[in-house]
Amino acid sequence: MCGIIGYVGPREAYPILLEGLGRLEYRGYDSAGIATLVDNKLEIRRAKGKLENLRHLLADSPLRGHIGIGHTRWATHGRPSEENAHPHKAGPVAVIHNGIVENFIELRAELLARGHKLRSETDTELISHLIEEKLKGGRGLNEAVREAVLRLRGSFSIVVLSETEPDKLVAAKTATPLVLGLGDGENFIASDIPAILEHTRSAIVLEDGELAEVTATAARLMKFDGSPVTRRPRQVEWDAVAATKGGFRHYLRKEINDQPQAWIDTMAGRADGGSASVRFEGELLPAGGPASIGRIVMLGAGASWITAQVAKFMIEELAGIPVEVDYSSEFRYRRPPIAGRTMIIAVSQSGETADTLAAMEEGRARGAHLLAITNTVDSSIARKADAQLYTRCGPETSVTTTKCFLTQLEAYYLFAIHLAARMGRLSSADAGKLLQPAFAIPGQIEAIFEREPNIQQIARKYAPARDFLFLGRGINYPIALEGALKLKEISYIHAEGYSAGEMKHGPIALIDEKMPVVVIIPNDDLFEKSMSNLKEVESRNGRIIALTNRATAELKSVAAEIIEVPETNRMLTPVLMTVPLQLLAYHIAVERGTDVDQPRNLAKSVTVE
Repeated sequence: MCGIIGYVGPREAYPILLEGLGRLEYRGYDSAGIATLVDNKLEIRRAKGKLENLRHLLADSPLRGHIGIGHTRWATHGRPSEENAHPHKAGPVAVIHNGIVENFIELRAELLARGHKLRSETDTELISHLIEEKLKGGRGLNEAVREAVLRLRGSFSIVVLSETEPDKLVAAKTATPLVLGLGDGENFIASDIPAILEHTRSAIVLEDGELAEVTATAARLMKFDGSPVTRRPRQVEWDAVAATKGGFRHYLRKEINDQPQAWIDTMAGRADGGSASVRFEGELLPAGGPASIGRIVMLGAGASWITAQVAKFMIEELAGIPVEVDYSSEFRYRRPPIAGRTMIIAVSQSGETADTLAAMEEGRARGAHLLAITNTVDSSIARKADAQLYTRCGPETSVTTTKCFLTQLEAYYLFAIHLAARMGRLSSADAGKLLQPAFAIPGQIEAIFEREPNIQQIARKYAPARDFLFLGRGINYPIALEGALKLKEISYIHAEGYSAGEMKHGPIALIDEKMPVVVIIPNDDLFEKSMSNLKEVESRNGRIIALTNRATAELKSVAAEIIEVPETNRMLTPVLMTVPLQLLAYHIAVERGTDVDQPRNLAKSVTVE
C-alpha cells in the first residue's frame, strides 16, 4: 500500500524523492508529501489526491536540501486529507510511516495527557511526538527512534528526519517492507525496490525488529534492543527498464505482454525441453519428505487465493494429498486444526500480505511446515517460511496482477509434478508428458495476442453493461472467479464468478438480455454439461461470450461471441483461459475511461489487516 522513499547525498533531494514516489504509485494511495531540510530546518509539502497535485505544489513552491523523505499514503487512521498526509511533524522531527499502530488509542490518550497538540487523525503523528519526547530527554536521534518504536504495537515501517542531526535518516521496521539502497556517496531508503533502481542495484533488506541509521556515506544496522547487525548488500537483478511501460499505454497491458517471458523465466533451470523431472533450487518439502505430509493447507488473499483453488485440483489429482484452501484473513481466527503432518503453502505475489503473514505465524505455532510461493526475494513471507518457491516474473507495477497470477499457476503445476514424482505416483515418462505442454505455453500466449483485435471489438460492444456473470466448471471454475475479479477491479462493473453447475441455484434469476455471460468451456469431459448450462442462458436471452478450444457448430449457435484459445492439457487450460480474460477486462476498462493501473480504493500489496 503506502509508498516510502528517503534520500541523503550531494544532489538536490526533492526531484529524487518525487521520482521515487512516481515509481511507487502502483501501490495505491490517496495523498502524498515530501519533507527536506533547508538550512537545517524542516520544510514540508503535502497534497491530497494524485501525485500530480504534489508536483504542481512543488512547482509553485519548490524545496531545496540534500536530504529528505517522501510518502504516498493510503488511508487507515483518518480520512484522506492534506492534514492527514505524511510527513508528520512534531518539533524538529518529521516521520513517514507504512502500516498500522494498533495501540493508537492508548498512545494518543497518553500524549494528550502530557500536553501534546495533535493536528491530525493519524497514528503516524503519534510516532513523531514520541520521538520528539525522547529527543527532549537528551537522547540522540538513533536512540530516540529506537525507544519510541519499542512503544508501538502493530505493523510498521518508518523513516525519520530531524533538525537535530541533519546529516542522517533513521529507519525502523516490523512486518512491512523496507529496503536500503547503497550508492556512491549517496544512500536511499524505500518501501519497494523499483523506487531506487534508477540510482543503485546494491540493496539491503531490513528484517523485522531492525533499525538503520543512514548517512550519505554509511548505513549502520541494529536490532531494536540496540545490538549491532551485519548484513552484506545484495545485487538486485531487475533493471529500471523493467519497471517502465515499454511503449504500452498502461503498465497493465505491458505486463500482460510480459507473460510469455515471465513463464520462461519461472521455468528456467527447473525443467527444459528434454526434462522428465522438475528440479528446484532447494528442498521444498518437510525433513521427512512426502511421507510426512498428511494434508496441505493453502493460504492466500485476492488473486493468490484463486490460484490456490486451481492448485488444489493439480495437487489432489497428481499427488493424491488432500488440499484445503483458505483465505488468510479467516484462517487465523477460526482456530483451525493443524497437526505436525500439515504442510502450509502461503502464496503472495508481494510477499508482504499482512493477513497471510499472520496466518503463517498461526501455522508455525501449531507445528506445520511452511512453504512460501512469492515473486519477491527476501520478502517477509519468504523469510518466515521454511522453504521458498519464487515465481521470478520480475516487478509488476499495475495494481491488478497479471503475470504474477500466471506464474503462480506455473509454480503450482511444477510443484505438483515434483511432489507426485517424489511420492512415486508419477513415472519419469509420465512426468515428461506433463512437462512437454508447458514449454508450448509462451508461444500459445503469443497466439492469443494475435486475437486481441477481436477481443477489443467484443469489449467495445459490452463495455456499457452494468453487470457480468462468469461461469466455469472443474479446474476452470476458479478462472471464472479471476475473470470476474479482474473486470470489477479495473472497470468498476459489477461482476460475479460461479461454478456453471451452481447457476440454477440462484444466478439464473439475474439473466436477461442485458446480462453478458462469459463462459469458460474447454474441450474436456465437462464440455457437454457446460453446453447444457449455456442452453439455459440462451433460453433467457443472456448474451454469451464463450472462451473455448472447441468451437463446435452447436456452441456457435448459442454464443453471441466466441474467443478461441489454443489446445493444451487439462491442467494448463486455466493458464490459456486467463489471458483473454485479462485482455477483455483491460479493453473494457479502457473503453470506460477508468484508471487502469491504479483503480480506486485498491492497493498493490495489502500490508495491514
